[in-house]
Amino acid sequence: MDKKNIKISNEEQYSFPGLRSYSINEILAAGGTTAFANKLGKNAQSLLDYLKSIPKEDLLTEEEVADALKILNESK
Repeated sequence: MDKKNIKISNEEQYSFPGLRSYSINEILAAGGTTAFANKLGKNAQSLLDYLKSIPKEDLLTEEEVADALKILNESK
C-alpha cells in the first residue's frame, strides 16, 4: 500500500501537535474510508491487536462506563 499518493494540504492549523485531521475531500480522493485507512497503514486487525495489548487495569469498569454514559446523556 502506497502512502505517498495521499495529498495533504498545509492550509489548516492543527490544535494537537503530532495529530492530523483529514478533510472529507482527501478521504474521498483516496478512494473512500477503507482505502484511505489502508493507505495510512491502518486496518481492523491492527486495531484489534492494539486493543488486546491494553492491560485490563487500564480499561473502564462497568460502573465507570455507566457513569460516563449517564453524564453524556445528561449533557445532550
